[in-house]
Amino acid sequence: MPRSARLDKPGALHHVIIRGIERAKIVDDDKDRNTFVERLGELSTELETPVFAWALMTNHAHILLKSGQVGLATFMRKMLTRYAITYNRRHRRHGHLFQNRYKSIVCEEDSYFKELVRYIHLNPLRAGFVGTPAKLDWYKWSGHSVIVGRRKNSWQDREYVIRWFGKNKKEGKRGYREFVKKGIALGKQPHLVGGGLIRSAGGWSEVKALRRIGGRQASDERILGSGEFVKQMTSQIDLERKYRLLATDRQENAQKLIVLTCKERGIVIESLKNGSRLSPVSKVRSDLALLLVKEYGLSLAETARQLGVSTSAIARIIERRHK
Repeated sequence: MPRSARLDKPGALHHVIIRGIERAKIVDDDKDRNTFVERLGELSTELETPVFAWALMTNHAHILLKSGQVGLATFMRKMLTRYAITYNRRHRRHGHLFQNRYKSIVCEEDSYFKELVRYIHLNPLRAGFVGTPAKLDWYKWSGHSVIVGRRKNSWQDREYVIRWFGKNKKEGKRGYREFVKKGIALGKQPHLVGGGLIRSAGGWSEVKALRRIGGRQASDERILGSGEFVKQMTSQIDLERKYRLLATDRQENAQKLIVLTCKERGIVIESLKNGSRLSPVSKVRSDLALLLVKEYGLSLAETARQLGVSTSAIARIIERRHK
């Protein structure tokens, strides 16, 4: 069965689950753990990708983050590749460290943000890495200790999390503690580690109850959220994907136009793209700039890249031609 394309857009909330290949370890000791967390922090800052919650286990990790402008795929590729190279070199091993496809679920923030923060930060306690909530407060390998103020991570967005639980820092930290404490008795909560209608509704019994009263919701295995959120998310992403495809077509057509025009006018294309100011080259560039912007719909910046000059130079050409 073919894999579904990932859903992503800037600002989308993702629950990311990374697993070792064939359930193998992804960390052996504290040096590995430090390396993993440092990579996560460096990239969060470098790629402006906020991280709200995380837990590093032995053979897997959970991260709750909000996709930045570079997108989730770029963030995760850099994260996993950098770490895997360092791990393999240190342990003198070869081959894949992680499962080829990490799991990412787009989550409806209003409905699931607090639950996901709690679920992820309780992982070490549920797995027996720490024995009590008090010890979890000091546990180094999850974001919980940062939220409660026992440790500091400049890259972890602690303030954003706390604002979900109270009007100020003191009230927010207290509210967070109480919310986490109540979650201990809830167990594993499998509906928080996947998408689809059954998980969004909280289980199959809830889906059946919904159907008995005539309720119908849109669902998607890649999304944890209400039917309305699923519709909104998929329609927005489909529209953006369509726009990107149209943009690619425009660029390809623009390149064909440039090649054809240079051939017809006897201009060496390298001279055009290297910024030559020779009169025949400048004339072709001016003609092409007007066509690419007005007829092909390219932005000034993209037209400038295609024609080997600055964006301001294209703006001047367009202004001059209008006059």
